[in-house]
Amino acid sequence: MTDELLDGEQLKTIIENQLEEGNPIRVKETLMRLVMTGTERSDAIELMACAMGLEMEAMVTSGNAFDLDSYCKKLDQLPDAPWLADIIDED
Repeated sequence: MTDELLDGEQLKTIIENQLEEGNPIRVKETLMRLVMTGTERSDAIELMACAMGLEMEAMVTSGNAFDLDSYCKKLDQLPDAPWLADIIDED
């Protein structure tokens, strides 16, 4: 993707807002799981922001609505998500 939809800080803000609102609950569950298994909170937020970014990109590319189920599946794959390596390689 050449033009970013949202930058990393904006994506992290979305995650923080989801945490504050408790919606979707999977975001809070993911943060708790990651922190309890040794991931620093800031790193966990960044990982979750990557999942959000991928879903937003898919939404724009496909023209479909945001896919909450797909987003939650990506959250469940953290921190060892197979798609994460592709994102890291792009940086």
